[in-house]
Amino acid sequence: MVPQGQHRGRFNAPSQVEMAVVMILYGNRDIILSRKDEKLQRISETHRSYDSLEYPLIFLHGEDGYAIDILSFNVNLNEYNSHKTVSSKHYRLMVRHHIYNHLHNYRKLINKYWVDMYAKIESERLLFIRNNQSKLRAEDYINLRDAIENDGQVNDIGQLFILPSSFTGGPRYMHEKTMDAMTYVRNFGTPNLFITFTCNPNWMEIKRELKHGQTTQDRHDIIARVFHQKIKVLMNLIVKHRIFGETQCYMYTVEWQKSGLLHVHLLPYWFG
Repeated sequence: MVPQGQHRGRFNAPSQVEMAVVMILYGNRDIILSRKDEKLQRISETHRSYDSLEYPLIFLHGEDGYAIDILSFNVNLNEYNSHKTVSSKHYRLMVRHHIYNHLHNYRKLINKYWVDMYAKIESERLLFIRNNQSKLRAEDYINLRDAIENDGQVNDIGQLFILPSSFTGGPRYMHEKTMDAMTYVRNFGTPNLFITFTCNPNWMEIKRELKHGQTTQDRHDIIARVFHQKIKVLMNLIVKHRIFGETQCYMYTVEWQKSGLLHVHLLPYWFG
């Protein structure tokens, strides 16, 4: 039932089956293997054997998956870069026309694999933040200083890890974006328009990249890339081609609909 006074659209069930993951900040996954000698062994999600053990249908031959020590290959020099490793963000997910990538043929299963890979990305970022608190100058954050000065019980505070504003979705990230939006309103007033731009799964750019038998819900990577390009075109029309006039500033946020597609809310400001 819809609560009285609330819009019914807020309580509609999703029309598509979605994949999600719940993560614990600064925690490790409890991945335990049962070995042939009947002993148990705990491994990390970045272990090179994790992918083939978790996804045997994708990695039929037990080949190595992603690991944090995979070296980056410099195409121009035709050699490996010994000082740079590959992030899980770029591993096995890209579409290259001259290289066959069988991962894109697994439909719903590959969606789970992509969500799992993104969880690895977040784990790597959180691990870097935890191990580099001094470089991030976390001890200078005012909230931590106030807790020590006002409470006086340093031992009760525990070991805090501060998420910087560069961590997407963190409290300082959200606070920074909110303050930026309030600055626009204070300096330029209310926006001239409220534009909602919605992804269309029937766009030709999406349809032509689908393989035989696939639907748009099988290839969220194509949807995201095409929608990102569409946003860039829309912003070029507004900012560079000035279809509404000379733009002072703008802000937008990208959201997921319950239908499993993207949309963006755009607030432009212009002179006049």
